[in-house]
Amino acid sequence: MSRRSRGSNTWEVRASTLARNTHNLIRDIVENLQVEPNPEKQLIALSVGDPTTFGNLNPPEQVLQAVRESNEWLSSRSYGPAKGHIEARVAVAQYSAHQGDISPEDVVLCSGCSHAIELAITVIADSGQNVLVPRPGFMIYKTVAEGLGINIKHYNLLPDQQWKIDLEDLENQIDDDTAAIVVINPSNPCGSVYDKGHLYEILDIASRNHVPIIADEIYEHFVFSNNEFTALSALSVDVPILTCGGLTKRFLVPGWRMGWVIIHDRHNIFGKEVRQGLSNLASRILGPNTLIQRALPAILTCTPQSFFDEVVLFIENQAKLAFDELRCAPGLRPIMPQGAMYMMIEIKLSLFPNFKNELQFVERLVAEQSVFCLPGQCFAYPNFMRIVLTVPEAILREACKRMIIFCKDHIVSRETIKEIESDIVTVPSDNEVICDNDTAHVA
Repeated sequence: MSRRSRGSNTWEVRASTLARNTHNLIRDIVENLQVEPNPEKQLIALSVGDPTTFGNLNPPEQVLQAVRESNEWLSSRSYGPAKGHIEARVAVAQYSAHQGDISPEDVVLCSGCSHAIELAITVIADSGQNVLVPRPGFMIYKTVAEGLGINIKHYNLLPDQQWKIDLEDLENQIDDDTAAIVVINPSNPCGSVYDKGHLYEILDIASRNHVPIIADEIYEHFVFSNNEFTALSALSVDVPILTCGGLTKRFLVPGWRMGWVIIHDRHNIFGKEVRQGLSNLASRILGPNTLIQRALPAILTCTPQSFFDEVVLFIENQAKLAFDELRCAPGLRPIMPQGAMYMMIEIKLSLFPNFKNELQFVERLVAEQSVFCLPGQCFAYPNFMRIVLTVPEAILREACKRMIIFCKDHIVSRETIKEIESDIVTVPSDNEVICDNDTAHVA
């Protein structure tokens, strides 16, 4: 960047390289969509990954009371240590015991999980290096990395195998400049939950190639029936892992901005330098919200398990509802999630010749039916769209109804609709109507 000479008669003020190269892909895409809803229908936004948006999901009284009490303490109004107050870090270490043996010194508190992700990337990757992230996957990694000159390389997930990682593709992406592998489990946007066998396969690749892992586990414990969450760090023998988590999703308080990075390093591969580096980076914001820090021990220990169980059961039932409805939508293929709070839906564009891509499909869906889903390009995965499952049941049911109408209105021909509807069969065990055709079934 050229500098003006002293005494210059003109202003020369530009945004920094970091600012110019930082982009939020989701916002970039959404803001450029033509998403004016049908004025005759109330907009249903199935796009925002905030479980509090519709007001039907709220934290329990114990969590709210903890913050009320924190508000009365003088220490909750003061700056805290850059890594967080020791009492809060002790609470996080105890809460996260399922991840392995954790000391409070392994915990760095952050301003939300997105800040934890930023710290994890910037502490182990330099400009010119690359970080491997899943496709489809949450795009905050691209936002954080590219402004710093860190390259993002994608490895593929397999939709026909419940979004497991394509292990061959993952290993093929690793090169001499790879600083870390990001594993999102449970997944945003896919809702997949990896079993121990698959996690061991991932760890084996990381170990053989000597690449550390950033484990994005913000949706830990957000797991549906007959699935089990296992922390990567609990299985690792030698691979160093930075685990990112927080209050956001499980406790239904995303606006409180409380997250953490936990260091798992059994063989001291990270060494003092990475630990000190995290402390240095944490000091850039002088530590996270002290009001929530002071409430954190009570939040993590006093929240009843029944609260978590009820929230997860509600979202699982929502997933079943959306899947049962949308698998009978001509031209759509929903993939039933195993956890988290999202569902990915394939749009079989060959059956919708009026739309060049899923962006146009999503735009028209808003314009005609006032239902807004996130297009797959927000996750580097065209021809799919993502819906959020945290909305009230009646609203989700109405959204699915509108989506089915939209698909029938735009499917390639009326004959195709008749062929699809003729394939509907009844399952004798529960009398549930399902679709048995190649345009609407689970992988």
